[in-house]
Amino acid sequence: MMRWNPKVRLPKLLRLLYPEAFWCIPGNEKVVYLTFDDGPIPEITPWVLRLLEEENIPATFFCVGENVQKHPEEFRMICEAGHPTGNHTFNHLQGLKCDNETYLQNIERANELIHSRLFRPPHGFLKRSQYRKLKNQYRFVMWDVLSRDFDRQLSAEQVYQNTICFVRPGSILVFHDSLKAEKNMKEALPRVIRELKSRGYRFETIPEGI
Repeated sequence: MMRWNPKVRLPKLLRLLYPEAFWCIPGNEKVVYLTFDDGPIPEITPWVLRLLEEENIPATFFCVGENVQKHPEEFRMICEAGHPTGNHTFNHLQGLKCDNETYLQNIERANELIHSRLFRPPHGFLKRSQYRKLKNQYRFVMWDVLSRDFDRQLSAEQVYQNTICFVRPGSILVFHDSLKAEKNMKEALPRVIRELKSRGYRFETIPEGI
């Protein structure tokens, strides 16, 4: 196994800041939960959906409300393919950088378009006061393995290794259907899916009732 990397899997201490959030799904079965952040994007999301269809696996899409508003057809494609969606704020707002009222309104604006109880804060951080106000309304879904496909200083091989070397039963994996992640994601993701299948893993979606 690769040496622990806090940029791929956050330290346990930080996870304790949000005790009711889900970083992985408990269980011993070889199940992983593939998720995507930041879409939908016309240049990327349809490609992801085709790959998922070809591999016959589901995923959960944490959508930015502004992108849903701009690209309703791509959002419709996600929903019609049967993939659950989650709220990723209206315009990728970081909770640590704004007041509570602004942040909460931003999330609700996104929810008017996305209609989901699943929520993932951009960058995985928000103020404790924001978390307390939201935790009874939304299911916080964080991650166990962040592929870092968006990092242009990394190669697709490094993105692949980030995922494969840290995955474990119950892992929530994060990729991005975004322009920034396009090159690394398109090269690494098919390899990740096929490798995990060869290891006996199956893919499931994040249930809203977790």
